Amino acid sequence: MSETRERILERLRRACDGLPPPPTVATDSASVARPPADAAALVRAIRARLEAVRGEVHEAPESSWPALVLRLARERGVHRLLYGPRAALAAALEAEARGSESPQLVKYANSVEAWKEELFSGVDAAVTSAAGGIAETGSLILWPGAAEPRLMSLVPPIHFAVVSAATLYPTLADALRAQDWATRMPTNPLLISGPSKSADIEQTLTYGVHGPRSLIVIVTA
Repeated sequence: MSETRERILERLRRACDGLPPPPTVATDSASVARPPADAAALVRAIRARLEAVRGEVHEAPESSWPALVLRLARERGVHRLLYGPRAALAAALEAEARGSESPQLVKYANSVEAWKEELFSGVDAAVTSAAGGIAETGSLILWPGAAEPRLMSLVPPIHFAVVSAATLYPTLADALRAQDWATRMPTNPLLISGPSKSADIEQTLTYGVHGPRSLIVIVTA
């Protein structure tokens, strides 16, 4: 061990003398309080946690979420709404938007290199599905892929995420087991807990610096 390192460690040991021992952390999962597992309570829990970090949560029947998304988009001045034409939610969204002037649906159908400028400058919002949600942390689970690439939830300033109440789980461990991540986990799973935010050295919190400034979650049942 070098003399410099030993001197640093010795100063740290002296600084720690007399300090109380660190608190004991429970490692037994049975001793840790868990969020309730019934559907209504899970929705309330994830709503509370997302709204605490400026997320927005709405509930809608399975048949009417497209109308809600389009209405919320119009209220926010969205003119061009990005979606994945091969995504599971595409058909319902297209049917609802048919004949509507605003917002205009924009298909994510090109490579990033082919339409980078339009993606970064010509799209107001994007709508994607979510594979689930975690009540304990207020997180959404996204599994980006060819139908809904990662950039859809990263680049546009507003992100609409549609998640089924049936795929909300008390904890991440519950989601891992229920969705069998061990055998079918994608290469790029994402956990999103509210809109993009960052703090500088003065601890000033700013939203929308490295991603969407608004996250609007639609919980369907």
